[in-house]
Amino acid sequence: MATNTTTYTGEAGVVKFSDTSSSAVSVASVRSFTLDQETQAIESSVMGSGSRSYIPGLKQFSGSMDLYFRDDNQGQINLFSAIGGDNGATTIELYPSGESTGIKLSGSVIITGHSITANFDGMVECSVTFQGSGALTKTSL
Repeated sequence: MATNTTTYTGEAGVVKFSDTSSSAVSVASVRSFTLDQETQAIESSVMGSGSRSYIPGLKQFSGSMDLYFRDDNQGQINLFSAIGGDNGATTIELYPSGESTGIKLSGSVIITGHSITANFDGMVECSVTFQGSGALTKTSL
């Protein structure tokens, strides 16, 4: 189990994605990804307390990724096909510092957005957004 004991750069990061009919495959040409986690704050204040108080509620996660568009990569094909689909749970795996060191973050997701941008003087790019369904799992590598 190789863990990072210092800060690290993201150039070794990996994203894997699977739909319900396949195992997780690498998504090619990832430029960046973001993962957001939130916990709902439920107010538990009572009259006369003088200050508001809160307790933790439900947790959720969501995220996005930016890619150079590839139509020959099974991971990108699966992402494109998952938008608006009713094919059930899909799984995302995020490796911020590569597959051999650090952590793996994984969970079931719904692909909520998929956009392709083409400019005459640049690369064809793709942005994907996702919403977690259930718990996010963190595994040390």
